[in-house]
Amino acid sequence: MRPETRLIEVRRNVLKQNDVVARSLRDRFRAAGVFVVSLVSSPGSGKTAFLEKPLTLLRPNYRVAALVGDLATENDALRLARSEAPVRQITTGTLCHLEAAMVQSALEGWDLNQLDFSLSKNVGNLVCPSSYDLGEDLRLVLISVTEGEDKPLKYPTIFNSADVAVITKVDLAAAVEFSWETAHSSIHAVRPGMPIFQLSAKTGEEMENYPGFLSTHLAELRKATAV
Repeated sequence: MRPETRLIEVRRNVLKQNDVVARSLRDRFRAAGVFVVSLVSSPGSGKTAFLEKPLTLLRPNYRVAALVGDLATENDALRLARSEAPVRQITTGTLCHLEAAMVQSALEGWDLNQLDFSLSKNVGNLVCPSSYDLGEDLRLVLISVTEGEDKPLKYPTIFNSADVAVITKVDLAAAVEFSWETAHSSIHAVRPGMPIFQLSAKTGEEMENYPGFLSTHLAELRKATAV
């Protein structure tokens, strides 16, 4: 019993410290009027492709930046830099998730008052990220049609910690015989009433609605913090 108890205590201490840093980040973001969005999903769901589109679509009218988490390489940051938005890679090494302290370090040198949106991509994982607050205003959980309709039932914690579900790669739905009814039922069985986007970053299907969705949230945030 003693070793197990110690493991639980260590985990609680780590999460507590993370929450302290996350609260500090959230205060900084809100003071600067920055709306923060984080993306979580399993590997290969299309997070990077999905993130590239709003960076490109938002940039003409908003000041937007991105943070990208991966175990290794800077491949995704280099890809996202094509949007001409500021992008920084967070390389976690052996850690399967981002932590608030990593975000805090990655923001060094950025003037948050010069940003409207900060978009971050977590490490591909549907388990660990659910426990770590990153100071975001909105957490999106992505699942692709190629992963199957029961992903929410297998990984309920990440769906309970997210605000919006995004079903990606809809252009492949017919090929994999994806059941929209089953997918929606699975999501709402875990998180009743959860908003759901269905889109394809490759074809652009429904992607044009996403920047407007974020813009509305930014306006609401600034209205609330101005009171």
